[in-house]
Amino acid sequence: MNVKVLVFASYADALGKSELALNLPPGATVGDCLAEVRRQAGGRVPPAPLVAVNQVYARPEQPLTEGDEVALIPPVAGG
Repeated sequence: MNVKVLVFASYADALGKSELALNLPPGATVGDCLAEVRRQAGGRVPPAPLVAVNQVYARPEQPLTEGDEVALIPPVAGG
């Protein structure tokens, strides 16, 4: 199944791009997607970042479906 992964800020820097197209096996979860992104980033993405699937916050055990959009949201600091 194909999913689109959006990454921002330091996560995009670690990957060298802001968007990935991943082909994951049927039944893959958010956690499986994160593991693949971490692998591609050489571990420079934390193991449990904030994640949204189709613009709704998601847990690692949530299953993914064909065409989902997964966004990895880095920590935000402000002042």
